[in-house]
Amino acid sequence: MRTNIDLDQKLVLEAQRLSRIKTKKALVHQALLEFVSNRKRLDLRELKGSNLIDEDYDHKALR
Repeated sequence: MRTNIDLDQKLVLEAQRLSRIKTKKALVHQALLEFVSNRKRLDLRELKGSNLIDEDYDHKALR
């Protein structure tokens, strides 16, 4: 799908520098993938009181 958008040039250059992505199309695609992925993650605060974690679980032992 073709869409014309006005992007902040400084923001685009910063994103390209940080991501090492060369094209604007690839940069926007990656940004959308990361946005969707981030929004799909379950908010850990929603797990409070759900008893999904075993009471005997020792996270320090796994280090």
